[in-house]
Amino acid sequence: MIRLIGLDADDTLWHNEIVYREAKVALGRILARFADPPQTHEHLNRNEVRNVEVYGYGIKSFTFSMLETAAELSRGGLTSADIEAILGLGRAMLLREVEPIAHVGETLAALAPTMPLALLTKGDLAEQTRKINRSGWASLFRHVHVVADKTLTVYRDFLAQANVSPADFLMVGNSLRSDILPVLELGGHAAYIPHPLTWDHESAAMPSTENGRFHLLTDIRDVLPLVAGLTSRGP
Repeated sequence: MIRLIGLDADDTLWHNEIVYREAKVALGRILARFADPPQTHEHLNRNEVRNVEVYGYGIKSFTFSMLETAAELSRGGLTSADIEAILGLGRAMLLREVEPIAHVGETLAALAPTMPLALLTKGDLAEQTRKINRSGWASLFRHVHVVADKTLTVYRDFLAQANVSPADFLMVGNSLRSDILPVLELGGHAAYIPHPLTWDHESAAMPSTENGRFHLLTDIRDVLPLVAGLTSRGP
């Protein structure tokens, strides 16, 4: 019996990875006199993953990684104009309007009157809060949690606080690593909606389709019949 639905934000409710991909292309152009764009992208990806442990997730961390990459590849050849351009990329990312994924608004509006919804997203608190507010959907969620990372412990603590057992919880998201595997391990239901531009860092092995708590969907609208089926199934 599903009593609470959790939803990821970035690339589940609105597009996010495309913003990073476009910034990476722009950084490649800025640093073209120091390195070929593929070399810049590879170097940046390594720094980005490593720096998550220090700066966390989000655009500010990514901007630090861009600056670090530029400093390393240029070997002292960066100009003030280069630095300003890179900082400008990060600022433009932060100020960019939220681009909803198709059918999210109507699906949330249909779910909210029938089931408590929780928005569970990781990243920088100010950045994620700004996107949530700009989306216009904040009022549809009973719980809004921005966390440093999505781990088994984070999910366990959240469900304890919400007074919901894992078996009565459904998490919906595009990241196997963050949205699906920890919830399945905890004993909850997890609905995976792949996004074509999901960050490689979020990749993981696909759970077995024989797991009755794992649900592979193609569209956010598929959550509606899934919830109806799980609810009618009962305990």
